[in-house]
Amino acid sequence: MVNLASLRELNFFKTLRSGRQQYAVIGLGRFGRAVCTTLHEAGYEVLGIDSDEELVAQVLTNRQVSHSLQLDSTNPHALTEAGVYEFDTVIVAIGNYIQESIITTLNLKEAGVRCIIAKASSEVHGKLLERVGADKVVFPEHEMGCELARSLTNPGILDRFELDPDHSIIECSVPKQFDGKTIAELQLRATYGISLLAVSKEDDPDAFVVNPSPVLQLKAGTVMVVLGRNKSINKLPNS
Repeated sequence: MVNLASLRELNFFKTLRSGRQQYAVIGLGRFGRAVCTTLHEAGYEVLGIDSDEELVAQVLTNRQVSHSLQLDSTNPHALTEAGVYEFDTVIVAIGNYIQESIITTLNLKEAGVRCIIAKASSEVHGKLLERVGADKVVFPEHEMGCELARSLTNPGILDRFELDPDHSIIECSVPKQFDGKTIAELQLRATYGISLLAVSKEDDPDAFVVNPSPVLQLKAGTVMVVLGRNKSINKLPNS
């Protein structure tokens, strides 16, 4: 899982971004605005769309998007005229209006949009979105609940990118127990079943040493990025 509302907080993951994509976000409720803000602050071109004129004006005034439009996304001709079908990725953030959400997703799929991400408010809603062509369905409330639980049980984890249901890449604080020890001494793969991908520099926390040397000493307070099974990651010390 990727938590979109917190992407702007990342350091290491920002460097994984490739290309300059354009995004359209349909539905400017709290979730849609959070997506717009995060993508726009990361430097992407973002088009915000809603049927509510006030919300459309608000995101533009608050500089949460590059452009905004008021239109009915259930009308395929309106989407065509707005050029929405030309965007690389379209996020359908209409979670509380199931019919509008499904029709919008279907319109996008039939027009050949390359990547469609849709917000679902229930399991049934999610299944319907998949049936009409959503490439990825997200359940923000469920995912936020899971993220909160993880942060309570392991506060050292700063952020997480789920590769699949069983494996993740995480960005976390170097535990105090690791302070002053080399990577070779810790034997992270043998002890915890994880692989260390990168470590932040002491003098520049926004810069990372990728594939660090086994003789590198880890320092508490810096950040490390590791890959592994979720069960293994959860065994890391909390502080």
